Amino acid sequence: MVSCPICSKHIPLAEINEHLDLCEIKNKNRKVEAENDIPSDGVAKEHSDKPENVSKVETVHGSSQPMIAVNGDSHTTSLASILTGKKKSKDKPTYQYRPSQHHETSPLSSVSSSNEINTPAVNSKRPISGDECRDDLKRHKKQIIDNLKISANLPLSERLRPTDIGGYIGQQHLVGPRGVLRGYLKQGRVPSLIFWGKPGTGKTTLARILAKTTNMRFVEMSGVINGVSDCKKVFEEAVNEMKLTRKSTIMFIDEIHRFSKSQQDIFLQYVERGIIILIGATTENPSFTVNKAILSRCKVFTLEKLSNHEMREMVGRGLVEINKVRKLVHNTSVLKLSEEGIDWIISVADGDGRQALGFVEMIDINFTNTTDENKPEEVTLEDIKGILKNSPMLYDRVGDAHYDTISAFHKSVRGSNPDAAMYYLARMLQGGEDPLYIARRMIRIASEDIGVLDDSCLPFAVAAYQAVQMVGLPEADLALVHCAVKLSRAPKSVEIYRGWNQMKAWTANPEISGAEIPLHLRNAPTKLMSDLGYKKGYKYPPDFKDGKVSTTYFPDSVGEQQFLKGQHLGDAIDPDL
Repeated sequence: MVSCPICSKHIPLAEINEHLDLCEIKNKNRKVEAENDIPSDGVAKEHSDKPENVSKVETVHGSSQPMIAVNGDSHTTSLASILTGKKKSKDKPTYQYRPSQHHETSPLSSVSSSNEINTPAVNSKRPISGDECRDDLKRHKKQIIDNLKISANLPLSERLRPTDIGGYIGQQHLVGPRGVLRGYLKQGRVPSLIFWGKPGTGKTTLARILAKTTNMRFVEMSGVINGVSDCKKVFEEAVNEMKLTRKSTIMFIDEIHRFSKSQQDIFLQYVERGIIILIGATTENPSFTVNKAILSRCKVFTLEKLSNHEMREMVGRGLVEINKVRKLVHNTSVLKLSEEGIDWIISVADGDGRQALGFVEMIDINFTNTTDENKPEEVTLEDIKGILKNSPMLYDRVGDAHYDTISAFHKSVRGSNPDAAMYYLARMLQGGEDPLYIARRMIRIASEDIGVLDDSCLPFAVAAYQAVQMVGLPEADLALVHCAVKLSRAPKSVEIYRGWNQMKAWTANPEISGAEIPLHLRNAPTKLMSDLGYKKGYKYPPDFKDGKVSTTYFPDSVGEQQFLKGQHLGDAIDPDL
């Protein structure tokens, strides 16, 4: 479910486009009536201090805000009324606000504090005239627009970053009803921990939400831009904080793996003494990148990539936020994406919520200045691909591009074309493919396509894999290129590949795979086995000239077979040569 940016109703994502069209038509009709419906002068009638018919309504931000009692009828201060300025009244009515007692942010609300709008403060004991109510609504609408203008300069992912667990998407194994972090959230306690997960899975957001549940000082740093000297300043402040308030300081280090293991040692004494509660976030395996002494003092939690359902909810929130800005700030038509386009964005983003929102933002920018004549009613899959075609993030790591590109790379190496192999290798690395996945495929190529003709290729491919493990990107890219070129230039042989496939198919028959092993080939470690005839008649080849003996090795029931015939390649001739 997503919130309509016009009427604030919660609508299923699949029906939002039709609903938006309906709301726009209704708004156009209301604008004609709006001026006549709101009283422009007169004095309001007396009204009781305790109106009987006053209730609450879900507003744009999903919070519970007061409704307005008008001669016994309820009218909401929803986004639709703000847009149209409509207030039905034939007489000069009495308006009265009931101030809300609290404000809770819903999961679909905008997370930036600049987007939180409070109902204008009005003395609830004094009746309000139609003019005053109209002015209040105008001020309220202006406040919404001003705040949207400010927040519109932020990246969409930052605007939608939730500040409480109710708005957090994903990681139900950690924050769900039975999640391991749920108890810490309820009690407002935070242990030292490490969040490990791919980009865009919510590591930083979850750390901020955890810190917010406590009343401790929270310091956020980055392994990319901060160094040891910055950390030491925080430690000094944390020591003073502990002396004055007896409270620890929560220290969040994003990209903690960017600190070397020797640099990470500076955290130890402060974590041990409880002065610092360390929360680290990393996209790299902490077993290799985080000091073991730190790991022993921190709990490690793995964040999974977002599911397709969670990604769809993320994209839906992004569209709602974008359409608020389009309608209220730019006064343009709403942005509508086809279902196929949304599915494609979700597939390409591959569980990275930040990347999916970045795609939606790029599409919005592309259609912001488009004239109504040139703007399509619905942005199609072809439109989206056209907009994102020059994006380096266009590589689909789980869809067709993933398999098509690695297949083209493999076939280029097999065809002894090192230039084409480098081309597809570059496409995969620029698209964010896992370099270890590519290295594993080259280990396979060394045995499948080269085999016994160049025995050096297999250990070379294994060495390339280890180099990627130890060095990492971007420095390890040349190790991958080196291996790809060597494999491409090596002589090719598929003898063992074809022979092994034939053997697997042959032994799939139970009669073949279950045939009795000849006695002379069996092991005889005990006297009993020797007495039973095990190993009897076996000829030890090294004892004979040239190692040649006359014996059988296959079971008697299947007879001698030959799968490897010394033919490395086929004998067909390409007519196109």
